[in-house]
Amino acid sequence: MEKVEDIQTKNVKDYVNHLFENVEKRNPNEPEFLQAVNEVFNSLVPVLVKNPTYIVQGILERLVEPDRTITFRVPWVDDEGKVKVNRGYRIQFNNVIGPYKGGLRFHPSVNASIIKFLGFEQIFKNSLTGQPIGGGKGGSDFDPKGKSDVEIMRFCQSFMTELTNYIGPNKDVPAGDIGVGAKEIGYMFGQYKKLRGVFEAGVLTGKAIGYGGSLGRTEATGYGTVYFVEEMLKDKGLSFDESTVVVSGSGNVSIYAMEKAMELGAKVVACSDSSGYIYHPNGINLSTVKQLKEIDNKRIYEYVLEHPDAVFVEGCSGIWSIPCDIALPCATQNELDIEAAETLLSNGVKAVGEGANMPSTQEAIDIFIDHKVLFGPGKATNAGGVSVSSLEMAQNSSRLAWTREEVDAKLQGIMKEIYRVSMKASEEYGAPGNLVVGANIAGFVKVADAMIAQGVI
Repeated sequence: MEKVEDIQTKNVKDYVNHLFENVEKRNPNEPEFLQAVNEVFNSLVPVLVKNPTYIVQGILERLVEPDRTITFRVPWVDDEGKVKVNRGYRIQFNNVIGPYKGGLRFHPSVNASIIKFLGFEQIFKNSLTGQPIGGGKGGSDFDPKGKSDVEIMRFCQSFMTELTNYIGPNKDVPAGDIGVGAKEIGYMFGQYKKLRGVFEAGVLTGKAIGYGGSLGRTEATGYGTVYFVEEMLKDKGLSFDESTVVVSGSGNVSIYAMEKAMELGAKVVACSDSSGYIYHPNGINLSTVKQLKEIDNKRIYEYVLEHPDAVFVEGCSGIWSIPCDIALPCATQNELDIEAAETLLSNGVKAVGEGANMPSTQEAIDIFIDHKVLFGPGKATNAGGVSVSSLEMAQNSSRLAWTREEVDAKLQGIMKEIYRVSMKASEEYGAPGNLVVGANIAGFVKVADAMIAQGVI
């Protein structure tokens, strides 16, 4: 005879599976969004068994439907005088614990599925930070690469002309993401200010320091990733010191993850961009990478011109064949697949920390967890960026500016607390040490309880 607990678990699994089938039907051709939803749903079964009120209240049904999805035309004129048209997005998923908060991504791959998956993940990530911010995301299929500063300015002004209608310091606060840095934020902030006729510093985060930006914001996602992984390692008597590290990407997140890992004594031997990866067995010279990427806007293969003892390999996926103790995927979604995970495992990887959003496929995650590799999921590990964005909002609201040391200390405290609450949730719900489960549950419970408290809206 089946135990009552087993019957309850089976019933909840049937409910979750049926609900996911409905999500699939309602969101066809959106693989990234469905992947994100499926991962969260699978983690929440023990929570729903223990708290059936969440089922009665239809929390999952409500969570997977954004409050609103905004799509708009973005016309702009290039330097040759030709009119170009891109598509803009803003998805406002959930604001029960604070105003919508999430970055803007400018990249040719941006579509409805990408924005929805990022916005859905942002609900739980923002909840984990302990800050009063809800989940949102946005962007465009505009590609800033190869564009002049004037073309980028024209696009940003056109994009913000429409977006202005939907955002505000207490409503929805966008930030940067792939393809959107301080320059793009500045152009958008200027257009918002012109259209609204007010100086509302808190409407965008990731601003330059001179007009309301926060010290430490540029470094926050990369540093936060390393701070979180450091906590994972400490629990097992390990550290970054004298560890070999591979970091994918060479953008903002990757550069500052490398910087902090090096500060903690690690030897970073590889990084990449969309053209391929560099491998420098003696350790990457970060100054060269910063010069190439942050100043000269060049491709990573030019690194070997300065360092002939390094090698460049075309294509990105091979980076995970390099033996390392710690892997930090910091580039983009689904970059680390099952084959890469198996290679990392066979080469003795001890820890994986996701600096990007959902960079590992579900099959890769399963391999890491099944083989007891320390694994930090993106919604926890890369929450440092949005955490400091929230700190920027706090500084804007109080019209104060904190020192870099103050911001970094707060960031470290937030990342340590995210690790603690995720570990606690994993233990409480029968999956000790599984931070995927722990982060999903810890993020979910706070949002779910707030949804119930505020009624069916």
